[in-house]
Amino acid sequence: MHNRATRGETLSPEEQAQLEEWYAAQDRAEADDLSLTEPAETIAALQAQIASALEQVVTVARQMQKTNDENQVLRRENAALRRRLARDLPQL
Repeated sequence: MHNRATRGETLSPEEQAQLEEWYAAQDRAEADDLSLTEPAETIAALQAQIASALEQVVTVARQMQKTNDENQVLRRENAALRRRLARDLPQL
């Protein structure tokens, strides 16, 4: 019936109902097959990869914060040196 339907042939209402049930059975079988292909080990491995990625994000965020803090210190030192230089240089 599938073959006939895909070639454009008209099916009786009974044949159409049988074909739809066959399609539904095929869909259920495919769904069952797909759910069996993802064992718990695969899910655990994916969760471990996510946890690792999150740790890397946290590490990079901390490094960025540290760099920002160091830049702030350098900016203050730079400003202080500019003030000192302006004070110590004779006015032209």
